[in-house]
Amino acid sequence: MPRGLLRALCLVCLPTLFLGCRPARQAAPGEAMTRPVAPSPPVGTTTPAAAHGLRYPDAPRGKQQDQYHGVVVEDPYRWLEAMDSPDTRRWIDAENALTAAQFSKIGARAPLERRLRALWNYERWGAPSLEGQRLVVAHNDGLQNQAVLYTLSETGEQKPLLDANALSEDGTVALGSLAFSNDGKRMAYGLAEAGSDWQVWRVRDVATATDTSDLLRWVKFSGASWSHDDHGFYYARFDQPKPGDELTGQNYDQKVYYHRLGQPQSADVLIYARPDHKEWGFGANVSEDGRWLILSVGVGTDPKNSVFIQDLRLPAASRKTIELLPDFTAKFEFLGNDGDTLWFLTDDSASRRRVIAIDVQKPEKTAWRELIAEGPDTLESVSVVGERLIVTRLDNAHTKVTIHRLDGKLERELALPGIGSAGGFSGKRRDRETYFWYSGFSVPTEIWKLEVQSGKTSLWRRPQVAFDPANYETKQVWYRSADGTQIPMFLCARKGLPHDGQAPTYLYGYGGFEISLTPSFSVPNLVWMELGGILAVPNLRGGGEFGAEWHDAGTKLHKQNVFDDFIAAAEYLTENGYTQRSKLAIGGRSNGGLLIGAAITQRPELFGAALPGVGVLDMLRFNQFTIGWAWESDYGSPKSAPEFAALRAYSPYHNTKPGTAYPPTLIYTADHDDRVVPLHSYKFAAALQHAQGGPAPILIRIDTKAGHGAGKPTSKQIEEWADLWGFLVDQLDIDPSRIAR
Repeated sequence: MPRGLLRALCLVCLPTLFLGCRPARQAAPGEAMTRPVAPSPPVGTTTPAAAHGLRYPDAPRGKQQDQYHGVVVEDPYRWLEAMDSPDTRRWIDAENALTAAQFSKIGARAPLERRLRALWNYERWGAPSLEGQRLVVAHNDGLQNQAVLYTLSETGEQKPLLDANALSEDGTVALGSLAFSNDGKRMAYGLAEAGSDWQVWRVRDVATATDTSDLLRWVKFSGASWSHDDHGFYYARFDQPKPGDELTGQNYDQKVYYHRLGQPQSADVLIYARPDHKEWGFGANVSEDGRWLILSVGVGTDPKNSVFIQDLRLPAASRKTIELLPDFTAKFEFLGNDGDTLWFLTDDSASRRRVIAIDVQKPEKTAWRELIAEGPDTLESVSVVGERLIVTRLDNAHTKVTIHRLDGKLERELALPGIGSAGGFSGKRRDRETYFWYSGFSVPTEIWKLEVQSGKTSLWRRPQVAFDPANYETKQVWYRSADGTQIPMFLCARKGLPHDGQAPTYLYGYGGFEISLTPSFSVPNLVWMELGGILAVPNLRGGGEFGAEWHDAGTKLHKQNVFDDFIAAAEYLTENGYTQRSKLAIGGRSNGGLLIGAAITQRPELFGAALPGVGVLDMLRFNQFTIGWAWESDYGSPKSAPEFAALRAYSPYHNTKPGTAYPPTLIYTADHDDRVVPLHSYKFAAALQHAQGGPAPILIRIDTKAGHGAGKPTSKQIEEWADLWGFLVDQLDIDPSRIAR
């Protein structure tokens, strides 16, 4: 599956700048056998609220029980899965009212919001791409809710192409995926509303910035790829869901279609479908020469995929699908081609990946040619631009870039501004120039221009932010996890910060789905460091920093490694004098929300506060909603007895223990999240509030008209981070006078 589509299916929710980057009967073996029992009548909370002065909203504990492999598991808050029921809506309103009341008492919140807004108000750009005769670039003038897409003339004149801010009053309609025709005259693009993964696709004439009549619905986890004649494009979509299933219904049976311009969606031609494999998902990509349609076939978020191809020179009626790489044995990412020779980035026989060439006429593995061999660095991405292969690599979780000839021979290593992250490098094989972005923890995203053949780089845009990056420093340390594995961790803070164990520290983690955490700039992180805080980012197993083996070591029966790595990072920070337990906050989003939930239920005494965001927290039912089934490649399935045992052992919802003193916790989610549905956070919040035996507050913040995170308006991001940092300033006893005015 193409890299972008795999990431769309993943839970990734990282702190990066977005400019716009699933009759009664006996249960089958391993299946949950449900005994429906209605919730108890509403009663007062059983939480020991008096200890911390809070009375949590009534959350009756039902008597729901499920049986997995002979094990009976209680699910007392199953009723919260009915997210639009009157009982659930009353609970949501009451929880939000309680949380808002607590935030109103935090004096630091208002100055934090002012500081966040002041720092966020800076001009920023995406990396331009050449589309036909025009450069196209995303630009935000500072506090715009959404970036504006512009075309640039040779003289640098900007002309608006698409302004998503004009599509809704509150900025909750965002630009998702987009694809330009080969001649650059038309743009197919998807719009997402209120943070949903569902996108409505349209086609826009670039010269006039006006839409055609084309309209496509029920598109999710798909890009678009134009046919060589620019008469239409290939894309993937699902069938229209049943009424009421749009938010939580499971997403199966994706299909590939061809849309011809000017035709209604009902006339789109079905190109490929596999009703015998409802879990298969597809990415469709036309080779640059128009010769091949490349179908990348994936099963959920498993990085291992198959590759099927169609010869587009043949008439549609006689065109056959060739299963070039049919066995889901490794990851294959299509890069480009020379006639019948296709180039792929793969981890086949190379955990840290290599580049190979496959002749369609001789596809057997013994005939493959290796262009770039596996080395000590993980190959992250490859672009074919300017008759070169531009390779981004991860060297201990920071970026290196090398440029190779098409035969794989190394020409040069690109000089980057420092130790950080870089990406972009989009373009076509004939292009002579490309653009890339560069960023670090204290370096706002810069845009650079690269002349491919000479390797010459020049600064194109550098943002002006109201702080001095020279006042901050980043270092990388290594620490030992529970099983002895060495784990790297970035530490970023003000220069000269005393090493006295008193620094408030924010430990952020993810650890899953082959997603790498590399240095990136974030206004909220900058504000945290202005407060005298340390930002700590470990590269946990489950990520992609060190290749397939590193990822596999944090999946399924090995998932506990991820939590052990994170807990060991916390112990390293306290034992080595960076901070102390009462000053240590932890945070993560999505799969990272699971990480935080597992950390506080396994080692509640270790942390001063916790921020689990949009998390996967019920590990026995995650696969029952939207695209959750697709995550079984990382988590395993409750239908498997060994995997059920592992899931049950760490599932945050199922491992809350009444009477335990949990740290101050602010759970946050969004009511329109149709990826990690908010019921995970609802159930965990109710369970944690019920179990809390200590004095610390357990709160939940439920955003409205928001989703999993992508495309969230700037105004909502500022409000959210003011709440999160305000909570930590209050709970970690941080001096509010440190907030810059």
